[in-house]
Amino acid sequence: MHGKDILHKMKAGLFSSGADTGKGKSKMSKHTTHGFHCLKGKSNHDMEDYVVSEFKKKEDSELGLFAIFDGHLGHDVAKYLQSHLFDNILKQHDFWTNMEDAIRRAYRSTDAEILDKAKVLGRGGSTAVTAILINSQKLVVGNVGDSRAVMCKNGVAEQLFVDHEPRTEKRLIESRGGFVSNLPGDVPRVDGQLAVARAFGDKSLKLHLSSEPDVKVVTIDDDTEFIILASDGIWKVMSNQEAVDAIKNIKDAQSAAKHLIEAAVSKKSKDDISCIIVRFR
Repeated sequence: MHGKDILHKMKAGLFSSGADTGKGKSKMSKHTTHGFHCLKGKSNHDMEDYVVSEFKKKEDSELGLFAIFDGHLGHDVAKYLQSHLFDNILKQHDFWTNMEDAIRRAYRSTDAEILDKAKVLGRGGSTAVTAILINSQKLVVGNVGDSRAVMCKNGVAEQLFVDHEPRTEKRLIESRGGFVSNLPGDVPRVDGQLAVARAFGDKSLKLHLSSEPDVKVVTIDDDTEFIILASDGIWKVMSNQEAVDAIKNIKDAQSAAKHLIEAAVSKKSKDDISCIIVRFR
């Protein structure tokens, strides 16, 4: 393989590889750009966040594929999702005609694959927030866990989903035979272990833990400025509006993602943090 080919391969795979920063733009809409940045937290384990941030041609459409996977108890499930979840979504027979169902089905089947491979992938799990941008006009967002999608319209932050927290999903967890612990000085946890109520993987907790996503279709209109996808390392220390305000004047999406992470660190966030910004104007 020639040096040029290797470079091309690296460039093509950059955004869904382990790169910790990058950017790109739409070929279809000159206003749509994206950038991402990742930072390992203060913990003593390897980075457990993985991202996908890229544009892909599919049939006659351009798809922007954006995702944050925040792993726990190891990075293997998050890494598996990075390599397989979008492929599983895009190969659903009704992807173009019934996107919401296709995404739900793909989340389910991908979780089943992960549980089947638990011997290899380990006992850990991962949250996921995914966004598929169709021709820069429509955004289909899916979410499991507490990574978050926040949209900015005319300077105002709008959180697209409620975080899946054990506290708010207590009845569902209990109806499956689990319990939510609430120890002083700690966050509520499923079966005393996991601080999110929905996740991929986590075989030992799966009876009590859902991987069912919330799915939403959003129209990108003239008022839509940008969307933030980020792991909970940002949301633990910043409100949605604070995050939007911190980057609303930064035109370069990659710089905006980096700046937002730096703002979270300055507010004492110690977690791994991944952030993707997609700008529409």
